[in-house]
Amino acid sequence: MKRFILYLVFFLLVIIVNALSNTLPFNGKTTGEIANSVQVLFQPAGYVFSIWSLIYLTLGVWILRQLPKSRIDLPMYDQALVPFIISCILNCTWIFMWHYEYFAVSVVVMLALLLTIIWLYVTVKSTGPSFFDLLPFSLYIGWISVATIANISFTLEYYDWNGLGLSDVTWTIILLVVGTLFALFFTKKENDFVYPLVFVWAFIGIGVKNQEVEPVVAYTSFILAGVILIGMGYLFAKRSE
Repeated sequence: MKRFILYLVFFLLVIIVNALSNTLPFNGKTTGEIANSVQVLFQPAGYVFSIWSLIYLTLGVWILRQLPKSRIDLPMYDQALVPFIISCILNCTWIFMWHYEYFAVSVVVMLALLLTIIWLYVTVKSTGPSFFDLLPFSLYIGWISVATIANISFTLEYYDWNGLGLSDVTWTIILLVVGTLFALFFTKKENDFVYPLVFVWAFIGIGVKNQEVEPVVAYTSFILAGVILIGMGYLFAKRSE
């Protein structure tokens, strides 16, 4: 029961901090208002961020599922506790760094969060989990992968990085291609077909956001979302042989 309480307390801490960041909000600006204060092409439309609700919902269910007697002694929950707590602390820390405009620090925190979520994912997967046990972490690692790229892009734009002579459009296309390759590599390596769907969701959102601003970025986003889906289909078919 002590373990369950620790999970619940840190999970609720994340929910409360994230909720307050948009209702108070911290430093007088919501998370979205800050994100929209700088034009970043590698940034999806606002509706895409609703994926946080799905991530938190599945995490909450995962935490509650440790209560039945048949699951309370599963090694998964013991082994995942430390990285889970660290991920919650980093999640909250990032919110404060972002809202108080320590953007360079926010990138460091986001990278630390990504590494921690990878640790959490690997830990849970090593215990032989069911699909629903791994689902929240597949979603989480997928979204934080995308968010890390977006966070870095925002920060470079905020500090007027010259792009090494390349345009914002060119860099965004490069990032989209890199994201596509990473999504397909992860899918092949981990046989995880939830992770790349997060990229598809984000890329479609980037396309929607840029349709009127940068059509080239929009079309590239849509095409690469399709490439990921086709790649997933190929890998799934190959695995089924």
